[in-house]
Amino acid sequence: MIVRFCPHCGTKIEAGFKFCPSCGVMLPQQDPEETVTDSISQMAVSHASPYSASCSTGQGSHIDLLPRSPLCTPPRKRVMFASIKEEEEKHVTESSVVSKSASADQSSPLSVTSRSPLRASRCARKRPGSSRVKEKDVHSSELGPSPSPSISPSPSPSPSPRSKAQAKGKGKRARRMSGIEPLSENEVLTDTSNKKWRLAKLLEQSNCGILYGAVLYTSGACSEDYKYILKLAAKDGKIFNEQNFLQRAAKPAAVDKWRKHHKLDFLGIPTCVGFGLHADTYRFLILPNMGVTLQSIVGENGASLSERAVLQVACRILDVLEYIHDSEYVHADIRAENVYVDPTDLKQVHLAGYCYAFRYSPSGNHVEYRELSRTPHEGAVEFLSIDSHKGAGPSRRSDLQSLGYCMLKWMCGSLPWSDQIDNPSTVMAEKERYKTDVKGLLEQGFGKRKTSAALRAYLDQVMALGYNENPNYEELRNRIKDALQKLGASVQDPIDVTLI
Repeated sequence: MIVRFCPHCGTKIEAGFKFCPSCGVMLPQQDPEETVTDSISQMAVSHASPYSASCSTGQGSHIDLLPRSPLCTPPRKRVMFASIKEEEEKHVTESSVVSKSASADQSSPLSVTSRSPLRASRCARKRPGSSRVKEKDVHSSELGPSPSPSISPSPSPSPSPRSKAQAKGKGKRARRMSGIEPLSENEVLTDTSNKKWRLAKLLEQSNCGILYGAVLYTSGACSEDYKYILKLAAKDGKIFNEQNFLQRAAKPAAVDKWRKHHKLDFLGIPTCVGFGLHADTYRFLILPNMGVTLQSIVGENGASLSERAVLQVACRILDVLEYIHDSEYVHADIRAENVYVDPTDLKQVHLAGYCYAFRYSPSGNHVEYRELSRTPHEGAVEFLSIDSHKGAGPSRRSDLQSLGYCMLKWMCGSLPWSDQIDNPSTVMAEKERYKTDVKGLLEQGFGKRKTSAALRAYLDQVMALGYNENPNYEELRNRIKDALQKLGASVQDPIDVTLI
């Protein structure tokens, strides 16, 4: 098969073509016998002077060409054809050699342009917008636009397009992170009712948001005594789910009515005082100051609370869970970070943090059990229910399971799977194993200490619940109250938060 090349762009042309399919220039007509001869002659001309002013055709005529830069010089006609892959490998090797010897050999234009223009022209035809073309263009421009000895090529390497892409990616990640970056203290935010709130103090930063002490802003007021907490998070994050729950199921009138009906002196559900958007990036909620988190009391060092304190806290949380479940929701994120104790009144315990709240029974119809219907292992892995591990929608038993794991952690300082939380599947397997072995779970947690009979009775009852089953909250509370009475305490007593 006779092979031809376009004298303008160097594209490989099959015999019989009258126009170049790449650049559209009319091709000179040649006899088959003259093809190889002319190709070799053009190679000789190209090697002799890459800036030749004319190009010979197969019919003896000449086509005048303007002087070309090295990037536009027609590539050599080759008798022996190598693969593109081999050409690329040779170019990489020769480019490094050229960069080292450029200062010593400036008088030979072939040593500079023998590979780079060919590679650049091929890349430009196949991928005109690729970073590889840009890299070759930069490399060729560094070698100099003219073969004149008076111009020395720059030996400095060109910036890698990959490094540019990485830098751009880091910028994008930084912009994504800016959605939850802290705001400066004393900044003023305006809620939907046009009330202004000043950020008095940064309290805590976590994956679910940033907490500030906030004061209602009035002109000239500079008080640092905050009575409210402002929760700040990304506009489209899970804080919107929390806002939806608080507006739908935690209205002050509904909470107060339920509390009076059940003859309770206190019900620890926070009331949303205000909400709004800030800078079209943040969403915020205004909540009353509920005190300090139980996590700030226990800490991260494996400290534990007394059985009496744990049972008192659990009984208060059970009241909140019963109200939430009656309102068709489950909490789905029970842990010490979301439990607040008021230092000024240790009888009050709040359950906050409703980012993962799930409506398990819309319009009174319980959702079906379907694994992988939600994201598996979503939430605090250490305290997740088995249902949440499997990606099923959390139900009432899920909250009670999580509360049981928290009670064991608060009494013992750790759980059997606390050192495996980076492997959620292993944690789930451990929880499934201990679901039918509550005695073994407590023995593993308490070690040589005496286990809690009240906690065992609670876990036995909770682990036996069905997915759709309505728990007997009154029976669970009464067992805890009986255990507290044996310890010489009651639910109404102030909580003893002394660490042991």
